[in-house]
Amino acid sequence: MDPLVNETPRVMAAGELDKLIQLLAGRGYEVIGPVVRDGAIVYEPVNKLSDLPVGWTDEQEAGHYRLKRRPDQSVFAFNVGPQSWKKFLHPPEVRLFSAERRNGSVKISPGEDSAPSYAFLGVRGCELAAIGIQDRALTRDRFADPVYARRRAGVFIVAVQCTQAAATCFCHSAAPWAQVIAYDLSLTELLDQQPHRFVVQVGSERGREMLSELQHEAAPEEDCKLAQAAVKAAGAQQTRHLETQGLRELLLQNFDHPNWDAVAQRCLTCANCTMVCPTCFCTTVEDTSDLTGDHAERWRRWDSCFTLNFSYIHGGSVRTSPKARYRQWLTHKFSSWIDQFGAPGCVGCGRCITWCPARIDLTRELNAIREPITTTAELKNSREREEAAERAK
Repeated sequence: MDPLVNETPRVMAAGELDKLIQLLAGRGYEVIGPVVRDGAIVYEPVNKLSDLPVGWTDEQEAGHYRLKRRPDQSVFAFNVGPQSWKKFLHPPEVRLFSAERRNGSVKISPGEDSAPSYAFLGVRGCELAAIGIQDRALTRDRFADPVYARRRAGVFIVAVQCTQAAATCFCHSAAPWAQVIAYDLSLTELLDQQPHRFVVQVGSERGREMLSELQHEAAPEEDCKLAQAAVKAAGAQQTRHLETQGLRELLLQNFDHPNWDAVAQRCLTCANCTMVCPTCFCTTVEDTSDLTGDHAERWRRWDSCFTLNFSYIHGGSVRTSPKARYRQWLTHKFSSWIDQFGAPGCVGCGRCITWCPARIDLTRELNAIREPITTTAELKNSREREEAAERAK
């Protein structure tokens, strides 16, 4: 995350985070941040520091997510959960318009014509990159999405540098293609023998103005080194790796690779991977009416290329098998997405791995296509052995 040119890092006490939340709310922002709910860390409105997951962390692996208590009062020592900021910028359902028939005439009313003024607190690097991907797809293409554009306009972003990686993270593999967007403030949490504090980097004039109302001072060189070391250590914790060199061409040349059959035998086509993905943006449109026929509404809702109806055209679905649907998802995400938008549609957050009930790991499935071609049965047995070894750890 690149700061403003020549902007000196600052340091502030952890308690100032509470004041920052109050300042943002006082300026009319709806502050959204991480909270603990239903056994997971999700993004919801926050009003004070104690709303945040203080003292919590998470444990993640393929098909596995658990919250755990930490021995300290850390605020951001966890990784991404099942939700992303997409929930607020590209919401799961939106009413596009409604129609009312009265006295022989029909009145059309728009759906969402305004949006909250958001402040996002705790946006990680992979998520900044994901917002940038959706910005490109939904606001800078031939047909822009007005719902996304309204919600995206003016968002105040408080980014957070990762100081801990999950076992499912692979953002360092994705780093070459990740185009991280601008932020307003960036925080790096320091937890050592000294008082709990944050190294703050200003990323915009709005951020500088907000920081001016908080108690802070120039960050000592030692704190800057500690912050850099913490971020570097988080990167070194990543064990998953995706080989991206020539991946677009590899997928186009291996449409019938036997690994597609091997993964299809495990895939439930539940669409969890696309629902938790911070960049997927596919939708469907539904029309509803009341029993009288005098009131009708049109809604836009999230959809997925894993559902049969998504590829339905006259005569039936184009992709009827799990193999075809899984192949469509990965080939689009890592190949044809480049043709559309200039870069792949993945940021290495690992959500699709954590929240897959079949424990399918896209890094393994993509890397397997580079291996010498073997039989589907051998590929399936290899995956089962790898997963058994992981569960035994």
